Amino acid sequence: MKRLELVIESVILASRWLLVVFYLGLTLALAVYAVSFGAKLFSFMTDILTLNETDTILKMLGLIDAALVASLVVMVIISGYENFVSRFDDNDGKVHWLGTIDAGSLKVKVASTIVAISSIHLLQIFLNHSQYTPVQLMWLTIMHLAFVVSALFLAWIDKISGKGKGEAKDDSPSI
Repeated sequence: MKRLELVIESVILASRWLLVVFYLGLTLALAVYAVSFGAKLFSFMTDILTLNETDTILKMLGLIDAALVASLVVMVIISGYENFVSRFDDNDGKVHWLGTIDAGSLKVKVASTIVAISSIHLLQIFLNHSQYTPVQLMWLTIMHLAFVVSALFLAWIDKISGKGKGEAKDDSPSI
């Protein structure tokens, strides 16, 4: 019976390597998104002389939004791999924050990034408010506030659950 238990535990432990497929898929999706970003940037550069100030701001907000989304994907790939699959080999201090983001702080960072992305979208909508009804604006604002409240609750839960654990300082880049 002990032998069967060891085999089952080995299979379960090895199953974490299936996550690599997801992280490689996210890496490929990030490369595709980078091409999309390049197209947005090219469009912005070619139209810059004909855009008014509001349209210029909207285009730049779209680029910022894309950068935040890309950063979120990288954060999930690196942290997920480090936390659930395997540690990265010695990186000579190139990325000093590798391995310092645990699952709880990753959730908070993801939620914070989602709030930032939602804020940018809401700002874009407010700059084009004439295209929306007051009811649409209200619901979009309520949805954004739901993201904010969720992020605050996640941060609060992470803070109270980390008390007394002697947490390591998280030096990862914030978004």
